[in-house]
Amino acid sequence: QVQLVESGGGLVQPGGSLRLSCAASGSIFRINDMAWYRQAAGKQRELVAAITNGGSTYYVDSVKGRFTISRDNAKNTVYLQMNSLKPEDTAVYFCNKRWSPLGSWGQGTQVTVSS
Repeated sequence: QVQLVESGGGLVQPGGSLRLSCAASGSIFRINDMAWYRQAAGKQRELVAAITNGGSTYYVDSVKGRFTISRDNAKNTVYLQMNSLKPEDTAVYFCNKRWSPLGSWGQGTQVTVSS
């Protein structure tokens, strides 16, 4: 069973950038659609971005043009490059399958955008 560990979060100023990483304990090749989710305080977890093995991507409207999802199956890692960060991007970010997410979620990585 694949286990996922998120990292790369931190405190950044508005307009700054962060690169999140999702390291898998096993091969992610078998998972066609990998995704990043986020959950802000007091809000429901939402899908932020997703990517297929073929490279097709999806982004929620609020991050289009600012975030880029990528995957390196050889390294069993999924990335989320976050540019032009806004305070409303503040949340805990998680990685998981897009469809039928694994029942076990990681701790996520906290992203805080503030002056």
